[in-house]
Amino acid sequence: MDHIDRALVARLQEDAGQSYAGLGQAVGLSAGAAHERVRKLRERGVIRRTTVDVDPAAVGGGVLAFVMVDSASWMGDSADDFAALPEILEAHVIAGSASVLVKVRTTTTAQLQDVLRRIYAIGGVSGTQATVVLETFFERPVSPQA
Repeated sequence: MDHIDRALVARLQEDAGQSYAGLGQAVGLSAGAAHERVRKLRERGVIRRTTVDVDPAAVGGGVLAFVMVDSASWMGDSADDFAALPEILEAHVIAGSASVLVKVRTTTTAQLQDVLRRIYAIGGVSGTQATVVLETFFERPVSPQA
């Protein structure tokens, strides 16, 4: 990736719906050249998908928690079990005192408790430790490195 590709990605992360003419103008390319660059970034897998940034609280996801999942066995094969719970936004196999770290969004703490019960039902899970977020200072998108 060169500096123009990085600039295109950064602009798209700010507003993925902007026109190729606007993108091109911002980085010194024609609309056609900007479109071709973005197409190639998609083909190479740099841009995986185009999404919208939704305010979680506005759509019923005001409770955010990170849950450390303990197990007595290897959890690396249980991705589908975690993915089956729609409230889990991310799941990561981790090193350390826990086996899996999940990011959960729910409407209420009662719903979070229900999610924790369903996590316990996953084979191999022996415990959880949930940390509820009180305030988010910021969330940063992945930035293309120079």
